[in-house]
Amino acid sequence: MDMAPSRNPKSLSRRRLLQAGLAAGVTLSTWPLARPSESWGAAAGQPKRGGILRVWGYDPPHFDPQLTINGKTQNTVSFVYSTLVQYKVGADVKPSTFTVEPHLAERWEQPDDTTYIFHLRQGVKWHNKPPVNGRELVAEDVKFTFDRFLTEPGNAARYVLEPVDRVEVVDRYTVKFLLKEPFVWLVNVLANPLSMWIIAPEVVEKFGDLKRAEHAIGTGPFLLERYEPNVKTVFKRNPDYFLPGQPYVDSVEWLVVDDASAGLAMYRTGQLDAGPWHWWAVRQQDLEALKKTHPNLMYQDFLSIVSHAIYMRTDQAPFNDVRVRRAISHAIDRQGIIDAVFIRGALTPAVSRGLPEWSPRIDELGAGAKYYQHDPKEAKRLLAEAGFPKGLKTQLTVTTGLGRDLLDIAQLAQDYLKDVGIEAELKPQEYGAYMATTFAGKYEGLAIGPVSLAWEPDSVLYGLYAPDQGRNNGHVNDPKITAMLKEQRRTKDLEARRKMIFDIQRHIAEQQYYVYLYAVGVTGSWQPYVKNYAPNPTFNYGGRAAALWLER
Repeated sequence: MDMAPSRNPKSLSRRRLLQAGLAAGVTLSTWPLARPSESWGAAAGQPKRGGILRVWGYDPPHFDPQLTINGKTQNTVSFVYSTLVQYKVGADVKPSTFTVEPHLAERWEQPDDTTYIFHLRQGVKWHNKPPVNGRELVAEDVKFTFDRFLTEPGNAARYVLEPVDRVEVVDRYTVKFLLKEPFVWLVNVLANPLSMWIIAPEVVEKFGDLKRAEHAIGTGPFLLERYEPNVKTVFKRNPDYFLPGQPYVDSVEWLVVDDASAGLAMYRTGQLDAGPWHWWAVRQQDLEALKKTHPNLMYQDFLSIVSHAIYMRTDQAPFNDVRVRRAISHAIDRQGIIDAVFIRGALTPAVSRGLPEWSPRIDELGAGAKYYQHDPKEAKRLLAEAGFPKGLKTQLTVTTGLGRDLLDIAQLAQDYLKDVGIEAELKPQEYGAYMATTFAGKYEGLAIGPVSLAWEPDSVLYGLYAPDQGRNNGHVNDPKITAMLKEQRRTKDLEARRKMIFDIQRHIAEQQYYVYLYAVGVTGSWQPYVKNYAPNPTFNYGGRAAALWLER
């Protein structure tokens, strides 16, 4: 795991805005992150029924998983919905390993390159709420789900199933996916907890959409009992859940705790059963002090699968000039940002270093590797060569809805850009507005923040680089990348496909359509009485909560 230690003290002088954090006594360079112990996922023992799981959570903008790619929605609805297949959960699953296993579909087959047949479990029941009232899940429900997924204009995730031509019902418990062309990633994508939740036709027909909390009716491990906006969502155990014995806890309180200090205090005092941050982790800034006072808590280190980047309107001047994009890349001291804000992390290409199987190291990027070097002099030279000897003015949009760290990062990036002559006016934006506009590609100038999650590489690369895709917020249109992306989608041989994915990222590194920054170092944490749990970074919090139990 290449979580880089702090090694650039000079860059820390740039943390003018972060001095208060440093004053709190965090030591940046004197402790290494531990590597995973071979026994960290040791046998959890016999399951125990009962108890309330209290965890850090999100307040979703709404509850319709097909009308937003917003992670706050996808994470929240994971408690109530199920997918055809899922990534394995449990204590024996090491972070950032994504093994597909049966879920609503008990098995599947592929008779040819463009046909996949899924055989559903029999006896799976919808939640016992109107209008479905506990009826059995059938193949027509799956067809309805994906028909809506593929035709709903508001579904920004449609691109991940672009190769699907249609879904047909074979019989009551069998569905067939017919593809327009070979798509080797189909089963992986169906396990991806991003809008792949199976939904009930009656609910959509009655309410028109699934946006309200009372519309969240699925086949998942929990029923949504109560939603208090900006406070919490309460889920109770689904007594009819199809996985034997699960969930083991009686209920889950999904608590909205936006203040990092308050969340840490709640975790210290046992008011939270797992870490008070994304992925139920502890912020690196808080970790050393917490380990000193609470050494008996469980800790697990991993690299985030999220790629952070500066993105820009590459279809507009001056960002349609590769020299300007390369200048921006040279201007940013990536390691300086890691040191000052996250303490641990790794420089990353397009596919996050948290998914190393598909993510080349920076020194494997060929000619594009040099643009990851912090080189203000070269940045100024490139700007002058592009016709901006006196620099240029633009704006830098950042959302206020992902915590104070991102705002600190944006200000540091603003400083780095200013040093090479790029005056970027900071434009803070509320999270909902940001997702609906900037993240959807409707903005001017530059933006900064997390841009993708890498459960597999295709949805990361295809969404951000294929032209006319809703996720292509950089407005990239590079025929070479498009051709390579299409070719890897039909390549069965795993090693040949991996080589293509690496070659795509080498070309991306040269072009700098997105100025990729880093993958954050993460330390998942949970109370020792939480059993059969591992902090695997998918949106399927509900699946992980269903598989764990509490031994208080």
